Amino acid sequence: IGAMNFKGGSGKTTTSAHLAQRLALKGFRVLGIDLDPQASFTALHGVQPEGDLADGGTLYDAIRYDDPVPIQEVIRRTYIPGLDLIPGNLELMEFEHETPRALASGGAGLFFFRVRDALAQVEGNYDVVVIDCPPQLGFLTMSALSAATGVLVTIHPEMLDVMSMSQFLRMTADLMDVIAESGADMKHDWMRYLLTRYEPTDAPQNRIVAFLRTMYGDNVLNATMLKSTAISDAGLTKQTLYEVERSAFHRTTYDRAMESLNSGNDEISGLIQATWGR
Repeated sequence: IGAMNFKGGSGKTTTSAHLAQRLALKGFRVLGIDLDPQASFTALHGVQPEGDLADGGTLYDAIRYDDPVPIQEVIRRTYIPGLDLIPGNLELMEFEHETPRALASGGAGLFFFRVRDALAQVEGNYDVVVIDCPPQLGFLTMSALSAATGVLVTIHPEMLDVMSMSQFLRMTADLMDVIAESGADMKHDWMRYLLTRYEPTDAPQNRIVAFLRTMYGDNVLNATMLKSTAISDAGLTKQTLYEVERSAFHRTTYDRAMESLNSGNDEISGLIQATWGR
């Protein structure tokens, strides 16, 4: 599952982290991959990208053009049973810089298969892979799109965000067509839109939500991720809502946020099982 959007602040990392943890807590074997050089997904799982990865240890090590390592070497356990992590940091930007040079020299081959081919080494060990993509349409994002079988686009229901997403989808479609012409299968089992940071009492947001549901129909998940102080406050200590104590928040605030997260994540879980046919 590739979680992506062109615009920062859409709740992509928050969504990815809670989805990966919820699936692991439900019994899936999950691998979370941080492809965002900003590495917030990594920090949420107890790894400090600046200090703990001074000698490498990101997916870049497994997909670089010069002497890549087996992907097993960059996978680490998390403190959540069933959830493993490939962390990220600024080193991932090297892939963005090296790919044009490799293409110019004719040595890149099918660069967009590098993530897919690396994951093939461990696909028997996991039920689900959740990839937190960078908020840009670069070589990392396109490689993740090529590897993904499901795509989750997070949308903050504000007009500027929807306009940005529209541009993102248009450019993505053009690039996917180019990659498909090179022989790649760019079909996905499903693509869904998740409304994030949603405030039900905000009338303009509700109009945007109605517009999106009219435009995209069933491709918009029924569940929404509510804007909640409980989620943002948990982030202050680099935790998700699944990790903090309920007593740390007002009970109603905590319960509303948890219900919102679980309903969205469980809807995605249903999509996964429908894809598997069970």
